Amino acid sequence: MVLAELFPYAHVLYNVLLVVYILTIVATIGVIVSENRNPVKSLAWVTVLILLPVLGLVLYLFFGRSLKGVNLISRRSLRKLKSTINVPEADVPERRSPANSRLIHMVDNLTDAPFFTGNDITVYTSGADKFEALKRDIAAAKHYIYLQYYIFENDRIGREIAEMLIRKAAEGVSVHVMYDHVGSLTINAAFFQRMRRAGVEAHAFMKITLTQLANRLNWRNHRKIVVIDGTIGYIGGMNIADRYIYGDRRGTAWRDTHLRITGPAVAAMQYSFAIDWNFSKRDQPLEAKPPAQPINPPARGQAMQIVSSGPTGPWNNISFVFLKAIAGAHRCVYIQTPYFLPGDALLKALQAAALAGVDVRLMLPRKSDSLILRLASGSYLKECLLAGIKIYFYEPSMLHSKVLIVDDEFATTGSTNFDFRSFEHNFECNALVYSREFNRRLKEAFHADQQCSTRIILSHWKRRPLITKAAESIFRLLAPIL
Repeated sequence: MVLAELFPYAHVLYNVLLVVYILTIVATIGVIVSENRNPVKSLAWVTVLILLPVLGLVLYLFFGRSLKGVNLISRRSLRKLKSTINVPEADVPERRSPANSRLIHMVDNLTDAPFFTGNDITVYTSGADKFEALKRDIAAAKHYIYLQYYIFENDRIGREIAEMLIRKAAEGVSVHVMYDHVGSLTINAAFFQRMRRAGVEAHAFMKITLTQLANRLNWRNHRKIVVIDGTIGYIGGMNIADRYIYGDRRGTAWRDTHLRITGPAVAAMQYSFAIDWNFSKRDQPLEAKPPAQPINPPARGQAMQIVSSGPTGPWNNISFVFLKAIAGAHRCVYIQTPYFLPGDALLKALQAAALAGVDVRLMLPRKSDSLILRLASGSYLKECLLAGIKIYFYEPSMLHSKVLIVDDEFATTGSTNFDFRSFEHNFECNALVYSREFNRRLKEAFHADQQCSTRIILSHWKRRPLITKAAESIFRLLAPIL
């Protein structure tokens, strides 16, 4: 009876909902156009909204919105945190090559990143070595430990690190742990709850709730930073997971690159951690702390900048760094990345460098942890090969290393993949190092990996199956949100 009475008004309800939906779509398109994004990307979203009713709007809400201009914390808090960074007298660009001097200046303008000299850097290409060093430093901590990882697995190494942190908290050491909620979504909540009950401040970055699902699902904190007593820092590509030590399902350990840094630059890593922490835990702000003991930098230490990047900034900071470094190359550009989904500008920069006679080499994993990303990456390789870029597939295991080496004096590594997500959607952090000695060490590691790799030849690449080429082209369309 009730349904019969309501039925005459069903068409009215339908028309009202249709008008509301159309107005929502028109308003959303207005927002997209007003943001003045890349025209191709804006047009793509407008097309999706028009051609895919309802689904297009849902996709845009989750993956299309921009966070640019959003302040993670107040400017006053930023100034207070930054006031504790002691920048030693530097020989800044005057003693650097013209290309690196301009790069340093650009980075300073982009992010106000201090230029630090007198840092000592240890390079780890083995997960076993990196985690042994990290465990020694955690065990020796006296005052505080700040630990931030995209993924903190509840596996053998994860439980070992967790137990150590619990013991340090019991000793009175201040322990703060931050993990990405999406990256660690499969980890049982009890794993982190146990740490919290034992006195470890362990919290998720941008914790996802039902009401915040659309606002937070697409934004990931991909940074891997550890700061111990303000004097020791770790930064790189390794998460806390057994696969970097004991291997994955195939039984082979992932190949990655990580740095252990001592010296003044550790303060910039602590600054980055504090910003993320204070955004995530506004009710428990982290006060910036000076080093537990004075830092006496080595006279012949490494010069570097620590650069953070994220979707809230006005610029895609690390993308700009890569673009400027590649454009200024004269002799060589070496890249290691697990996923290769470059924007148009970076792809053209690599092609232009290779066509100008620069030795451009790109190393990717033969066996990726993501079939979709491997296929999407493959769609770019023909364009690279045509320009003379040398491409290598690393054979032994999953290559998760994120390295850019340019000429003889510049190299960078950190959490940033060479893809849209890292450049535009993720919160990332990289160490930029201006040093011939450091550059040489990373080149030696690259050449060692090259011995375990297969070079891809254009004539062979063209002969891959038609269905593979079709899949690559389809998934390339999704590259901006992968």
